[in-house]
Amino acid sequence: MLKNPWQRILLVTFLVLAVNGLYLHMFPPATREPVIQIAYSRFKDEVRLDHVAEITIQGEALIGSFTEPLATFYEEAAADKSGEPRAYQHFRTNLPPIDDPELIPLLEAHQVVVNVKPPEDTSVFISLLANLLPWIIIFGVWWYIYQRIRQQGGLGGGLLNRFSKSGASLFTRQATSKTFQDVAGLEEAKQELQEVIAYLREPHKFTKLGGRMPRGILLVGPPGTGKTLMAQAVAGEAAVPFFSISASQFVEMFVGVGASRVRDLFATAKKNAPSIIFIDELDAVGRARGTGLGGGHDEREQTLNQMLSELDGFEPHDEVIVMAATNRPDVLDTALLRPGRFDRQVVIDRPDWRDRVKILEVHTKDMPLADDIELELIAKGTPGMVGADLQGLVNEAALIAAREDAEQVFMNHLEQAKDRQLMGMERKLYLSDQEKRITAIHESGHTLVARCLPNTDPIHKVTIIPRGQALGVTQQLPEDDRYHYQSSYLLARLAVTLGGRAAEKLFFGEYSTGAQNDLKQVMDLAEKMVCQWGMSEALGPLSFNRGEEHPFLGLKLATEKTFSEKTAWIIDQEIEKLIHTAQECAEQVPAENHDVLEALAESLFEEETLDQERLKEFFQTRTLKLPDKACADLHVSD
Repeated sequence: MLKNPWQRILLVTFLVLAVNGLYLHMFPPATREPVIQIAYSRFKDEVRLDHVAEITIQGEALIGSFTEPLATFYEEAAADKSGEPRAYQHFRTNLPPIDDPELIPLLEAHQVVVNVKPPEDTSVFISLLANLLPWIIIFGVWWYIYQRIRQQGGLGGGLLNRFSKSGASLFTRQATSKTFQDVAGLEEAKQELQEVIAYLREPHKFTKLGGRMPRGILLVGPPGTGKTLMAQAVAGEAAVPFFSISASQFVEMFVGVGASRVRDLFATAKKNAPSIIFIDELDAVGRARGTGLGGGHDEREQTLNQMLSELDGFEPHDEVIVMAATNRPDVLDTALLRPGRFDRQVVIDRPDWRDRVKILEVHTKDMPLADDIELELIAKGTPGMVGADLQGLVNEAALIAAREDAEQVFMNHLEQAKDRQLMGMERKLYLSDQEKRITAIHESGHTLVARCLPNTDPIHKVTIIPRGQALGVTQQLPEDDRYHYQSSYLLARLAVTLGGRAAEKLFFGEYSTGAQNDLKQVMDLAEKMVCQWGMSEALGPLSFNRGEEHPFLGLKLATEKTFSEKTAWIIDQEIEKLIHTAQECAEQVPAENHDVLEALAESLFEEETLDQERLKEFFQTRTLKLPDKACADLHVSD
């Protein structure tokens, strides 16, 4: 036996060449059907007997076909298995070295079709190579696969082992440049994580007092608040190996791969202890068990079971801290959140305006800023924005400045970027004067009601330039971040939202479709006031699960109704009562200030956009009437 692989390859190549050469010799390229070699004189006899239908002359070779298969005329015809002579349809002969003057007249006389081809220039070697090329490619591919399997220890120990590797990225203090200085705000979260770093650096400081650090820390918060950035800062601050992986990398189409990757991840972290493991988007594998009915869900649950075992199983990992991040803590399995596993939750919440100033300073430290930049104004004008939103705002301002060929980023660039983030991108939409006037009346209604009623947020900007999906926008921004909302503020907010619709009815005598989004906002807010916040005298201090919102994402979650039909009817009546109260006030304000509303709409129609300073200038010369009767429930006062 040949043990050397190259000897085996040479043997196979030789056999393929031999078989291919024999094939070419027996069956010439002109035809692959059986061909009999006959003498030239016999060929002329067959022509005279009208047995030849067609011939092809190519160099010194003559290849032809009979009018019908012949066998009995030739002693050369070999017999088949049944003993009968084999019939041939094609024949081959060689032309004499001297031209035969009788050949062409003889062929013409017996109406034989004559074809003439130039002699073949292709050598036998090229023909062999052309036929061998597919075989060479096939054997080459198989040889490459064979060598790869040998290098990786066989099929079971090589290719499959690659699937079982966790694929986690290893970071060290030198590998990442992020530190807590790059994370603006979030002082409480930093303090929590500083304890983890201190424990990994000096564990005896805690263990001598009998203390034990939490084995798992869960970073919880809305998307974009900086959970992953905080983990990167921990990687930069800690002088220990930091393993980062996304939870979705555990799940594969092969059964058992996710659990094996979890084992590999923790085994690698234990070898490098003390160390930190960070799992991003934990809800990809940490959802509550029992929700799947086979398939990928079973594989996900096996991965979760292995993770639970590694977090708090028989084998301790006191020097391995596990961090994870998620924006869906409500869907996590309860076993993940018990003490001994992810027993400490660090909330990464939306920043207030003071933290937003610090975030803007971090993102603009490498930008050439003009002297008129006031980051505090931008921070106060971006309520609800998270770190990712502010980063996008700063980047958009830089793009706007670049389009204008500016050498620095000015305040108006940041303002334009903020308007795009909050109100949407400007659209080049052609509107007729009538439609622009309807939009101006609608937005002026919002502005006037907000100006007349107390407990409302100041109007920052009003525009009739189409932005996003809206034909016009009235932007209200609070003077400071709000955490409590009183019923008077919410009722005033309902009235302001319905003010545009009321102004349309006053001027045109009918409603338009422009208030569709306003009505949706009013319905959602009134439903929360009645069902979640207990602001209904008829129902009292009760809370009803009527499509609760997710605490971070703002999405309505389907819940089972736990109240009677009578209670549902009362809820509907109370929601309708709140909306009608706000509507009466919203209709009364434009009616009492008809001239002011008309002048405001005219100014908005001409200028298209009125900012806070322009609105202040407009209302300084006008006196507003405040209707006490219709807006009594909104606590209107002079």
